[in-house]
Amino acid sequence: MSSMNSMNQERMMHYQMEPSWGYYMRVRNMEDQMERVIRLASQSAVVIFSISSCCMCHALKTLFCGMGVNPSVVELDEDPMGKEMERELMRLLGNSTSVPVVFIGGKLVGTMDRVLASHINGTLVPLLKEAGAMWL
Repeated sequence: MSSMNSMNQERMMHYQMEPSWGYYMRVRNMEDQMERVIRLASQSAVVIFSISSCCMCHALKTLFCGMGVNPSVVELDEDPMGKEMERELMRLLGNSTSVPVVFIGGKLVGTMDRVLASHINGTLVPLLKEAGAMWL
């Protein structure tokens, strides 16, 4: 009897370890959302992934507008696939807080702290000029 139980447990473990159809669909969905994030991030000189009620997102949008930059904003809470895109952004950032996330010239700059650090150390304006978001 114990050898039969052992065999059944082995089979159960074998079946549990095989990826399910749902697993493949989740992986495919993650790939689709990452492709979407990359596509959206490269469509404008400055792209901000935001949540409409987030005060840090609002502050960052205000900073760019005050500099004469008109960023494209992707409001994740207003997008049907926003949660999935937010997860992909977190993966890109190494599980850091995910919003706001800024791309300039299609390249990931990072979250609010990275953008402010770039602004303070004087590298943000040249980055914006290089991407074509600022001319002066």
